[in-house]
Amino acid sequence: MRSKIIQLALLAILFLVVLPFMILAGITGKIKGTVTDKETGAPIAGVAVTVVGTDIGAMTASNGLFEITNIEPGTCRLKFTAIGYKTAEIAAVSINANMVTEVNIQMEKESTDLGKVIKVTVEKDKIDKYEVSNKVQVLYNLAPSPYIRIDRAAEQSNYHPPSHGGTAIVNGEPYDAMFFKDYGTNPFIDADDDHLSTFAIDVDDASFVMTRSFLEGGNLPPDEAVRTEEFINHFRYNYASSGNEAFSVHIEGTPSKFGQNCELLRIGIQGRKIESENRKPANLVFVIDVSGSMDIENRLGLVKKALRILVDNLKPEDEVGIVVYGSHGRVVLEPTSLTHRDDILSAIEWLHADGSTNAEEGLKLGYQMAERNFDNRKINRLILCSDGVANVGVTKAEDLLAWIKGYAEKGITLTTVGFGMENYNDILMEKLGNKGNGHYAYVDDIAEARKIFLENLTGTLQVIAKDVKIQVDFDTSTVRSYRLLGYENRDVADNKFRDDKEDGGEIGSGHQVTALYEVKFREYSNSSHVATVFVRYKNPDNDEVDEVSYSVSKRNFFSRFEDGGDDFKLAAAAAEFAEILGKSYWAKGSKLTNVYDLAKEIFNKKDSPEFVEFMDLITKAQKLEDQLAEK
Repeated sequence: MRSKIIQLALLAILFLVVLPFMILAGITGKIKGTVTDKETGAPIAGVAVTVVGTDIGAMTASNGLFEITNIEPGTCRLKFTAIGYKTAEIAAVSINANMVTEVNIQMEKESTDLGKVIKVTVEKDKIDKYEVSNKVQVLYNLAPSPYIRIDRAAEQSNYHPPSHGGTAIVNGEPYDAMFFKDYGTNPFIDADDDHLSTFAIDVDDASFVMTRSFLEGGNLPPDEAVRTEEFINHFRYNYASSGNEAFSVHIEGTPSKFGQNCELLRIGIQGRKIESENRKPANLVFVIDVSGSMDIENRLGLVKKALRILVDNLKPEDEVGIVVYGSHGRVVLEPTSLTHRDDILSAIEWLHADGSTNAEEGLKLGYQMAERNFDNRKINRLILCSDGVANVGVTKAEDLLAWIKGYAEKGITLTTVGFGMENYNDILMEKLGNKGNGHYAYVDDIAEARKIFLENLTGTLQVIAKDVKIQVDFDTSTVRSYRLLGYENRDVADNKFRDDKEDGGEIGSGHQVTALYEVKFREYSNSSHVATVFVRYKNPDNDEVDEVSYSVSKRNFFSRFEDGGDDFKLAAAAAEFAEILGKSYWAKGSKLTNVYDLAKEIFNKKDSPEFVEFMDLITKAQKLEDQLAEK
């Protein structure tokens, strides 16, 4: 009897040891299937298949087959997009652990009814293999989940009276009171007239994320909302680590695929990565816009969710203070240690919207709090969450920047995080982020909030190089002319490059910066030297200045675009996507279908969820352009 008890005990222990591995081994499921043309039955290649609300997806192969792995059990929604076909969605696809769900779908070619989304539902207890037809049009409400990307078309359908009065938005625009500044488009510069190109680096990608919101809401972005460098810098490139140096520089060139009779030169910078456990402690002050215009779920509601994510990922030695502003600014929470996390979360939960928008008063209170709590051994940062529409007190960005710059020089930096799509001031938020020695981000859904405050938290908070400026000195014996793609609003006078009082950009832990030039070589030249790249920056801890230089020669250029790396091609595709959407003079005659084909080529060799999203956005933009052409 005793022996039997011991045996049972050993079996129980063994079961407890093995159980976790059994659970871990079966926590995900898989979807596979085929996409075919409804009319011909032929397989469709290059269809972007995405699990809505996640970064998981796949692209169909030449035989129309796709496969998506590592999907959490439960129900999910699938979206199918391809140029020339109506977008289709399947709601409530059942995913079971360690099982394959097969989904075969027929897609219908575009007709005069462009852009219509077909939504299909399948019973939750339906067997795992089924086929769907886009004749079915049933809406299924998914259970709320932080992993579900917001349906922007539905989200934006909520009626809000136009801020200018009346019942319709002025000039028939898709959104009311959106403020952007047109910085123009860089032209080709004759190297004999000016052989120096100087600019401050920019790691922001707010323009790309905002463009995504426009496209997913069924609208093309305004030309002035598109900043090419923020499209390029949205993507992660496989740059080698910088080791112990502040950053490494990577140079590559090929004949340009999209430019006319020119070469494309890429300059990539990879910032040193600091592991999260080695990040400095942070003194953070949240400055939150709680004016009446923020009283929308995708504004103040999303701010609360974003800040909860941030708080959940801070360290015990970090401190958080909260200042809010409506008609007036007020302190909600004095600097509080993360050991009192529940108090911080309660203060965030308490926030509600009301009143006008006195951004000046809120920012001043926030900076005063940060200054009282300043510690030069820590990160001292304000995080402004707002739609940027200030209408009380000082409302012009330049007037606010006059005194914000002084705090930035003391070491109190500012990150601006934008929310909202109807009334939104991109001008104010972008300028404050640039001049506040932080950066500017835009949050359109909870997935983007996770990217900023969870995945990239250390990079968001800890700066590894500040006032970073780049100067490219083109060799006039080799280069006839050149054009910088983007960075129009980051231009620095050539004679200010070594003026260390001149503001530059900031690079956070692990951040990347990529710049592209179109370069026209002289037809007859014996020189192989193309340019010298100078990078000047300050150490954020002691303000010591350093400058490094890198030589560029024709040996850095491949003879064919096809020989360039996949990252190089992705940067070229992202830039051209922006140039077309921004209606650049230099993109006249360029087609989105060519950008799509390049993205698809890269995807076929380098499977990545960001390519699926990128191709989906190109498809949406193409459909919207086709609609405009038919009017």
